[in-house]
Amino acid sequence: MSDTDTTEQTIQFTINGQYVKDLSFENPGAPAIYIALQGQQPNIDVNIDIHVESQNETQHEVELILKGECRLEDQVAFIAELKYAGLFTIEAPAEHLEPILMIECPRLLFPFARNILSDVTRDGGFPALQLNPIDFLQLYQQRKEQEAANDS
Repeated sequence: MSDTDTTEQTIQFTINGQYVKDLSFENPGAPAIYIALQGQQPNIDVNIDIHVESQNETQHEVELILKGECRLEDQVAFIAELKYAGLFTIEAPAEHLEPILMIECPRLLFPFARNILSDVTRDGGFPALQLNPIDFLQLYQQRKEQEAANDS
């Protein structure tokens, strides 16, 4: 057995901090939208994105970007946008770094971002927006497939 067979590479992972980078709540149809919503079921669309910016070799900022838009037919009830970020120190083999940044880091940030978005929509006078859990592995795989299709 060679030395390379017995060498284990460990992953060091630290959350240095979490913070709101940007938070926006718009209620363009108030107060008429509250009257229009009585007894009506609005349509709510949520978009999710992840942005990673490396600060140096081991420190990376991961932004979880959530945008929720509530509409009743052609009227916008609210638009809520949140960029929730974390600063992570990660020491890992190169082949593991991207999946950690795109799957594990957002997975850790999500419960906090979900709570903030829920509070801001409730404080805006609407029912709290309760996001379902997100499968960040599936999002990562979809992104990789899309990148592969774009490259071919």
